[in-house]
Amino acid sequence: MLSRTNAAILPDTRRMRTLMGILVLAMLMLALFGCGAAFAQAPKPADNTPAVNAAVPGPAAPAVPLPRPRPKMGLVPSWIATLWSEPKTFRKAAGEDFKTSEVTSAPSACRLRLEKFAVIAPMPRLIGPGSCGGTDIVRVDAVMVAGKRVDIKPAPYLQCPMAEQLALWVRDDTTPLLAAVGGQLKSLETYDDFSCRGRNRKLFGKVSEHGKANAIDLRGFTLQDGRYIHLTDMKADRPLREGARKAACTRFMTVLGPGSDGYHEEHIHIDFAERRNDYRLCQWDVREPPPPPKPPEKALEKEKPAEVATVAPELPKAAAAPEPDDDDDEKVVMTMVSAIHGVVPLPKPRPQTRHVRRKPRDLFHLPFNLLR
Repeated sequence: MLSRTNAAILPDTRRMRTLMGILVLAMLMLALFGCGAAFAQAPKPADNTPAVNAAVPGPAAPAVPLPRPRPKMGLVPSWIATLWSEPKTFRKAAGEDFKTSEVTSAPSACRLRLEKFAVIAPMPRLIGPGSCGGTDIVRVDAVMVAGKRVDIKPAPYLQCPMAEQLALWVRDDTTPLLAAVGGQLKSLETYDDFSCRGRNRKLFGKVSEHGKANAIDLRGFTLQDGRYIHLTDMKADRPLREGARKAACTRFMTVLGPGSDGYHEEHIHIDFAERRNDYRLCQWDVREPPPPPKPPEKALEKEKPAEVATVAPELPKAAAAPEPDDDDDEKVVMTMVSAIHGVVPLPKPRPQTRHVRRKPRDLFHLPFNLLR
């Protein structure tokens, strides 16, 4: 119970709390304004000058430049962004294997040979990132076969030695194989060529030959009559696919197809990678379609023997049975059973009774009479 003294003190206590809150808020505001003013002021001189000289007006101090704003954090962390940073100098972008003496506008010997039977466009040196790119790169638009143009769609970007072997494979190896099946090549469908990535598109894997413009993926041929032959189609002509495989494994250093590593089941990968002792890798299974499923064997119906009509022999008529006595139970049963022939059929099974789940009664059951 509050006394008069406590009742008089309580209003003053509330007022003091309000004043203390206002005071703390004012001190915080002054501290914030003081920090802002400190940044705006010019720095003090290093030497200890007397207070009298400080009041003497002098030349205005130069304005201090504000610090640069903090860079915004993007979706990619900074340590990952530094891995893909753009090169700052030409030497860093060109790589250690770049030689200025090789920079020339004169076409290479490979390019001069390729221009005679292929439609190409020279490309500048492809630089980076990393070890991707290369020199003497051309875009192969078409190959001339017997004076007719065979388009390559999409046109790949390849190093000249790789492009030359691809054009020779189309002109000298593929054309006779297609002529054996009564077709003439119209275009070659490609799947992938220059792409700076790891092998099998793995993030931290070794750089693929695609990243060096030294590989290409192939899908199939389009003939002049409109037919399309997929190189991995099991239903396509087997001698044609076997001939294309043999010629590719002879010309290129790497040939990967169905059955190689699971990544080349629907296309053929070929490249001109350099290995020790001129080692070549040829993994392309020329598969055949699975045999058709066998029809279900019909069960031979067993010939049933002809039914022979049989007549049951007539049984002699039994004499009239005497009337049974009430006391002899066995005689009563025997007289009720008539003469039978054969096996006695068993009675039909009794139908199963349906169990009806009854509602459980309450724990305490009170008779109805007690509620009256």
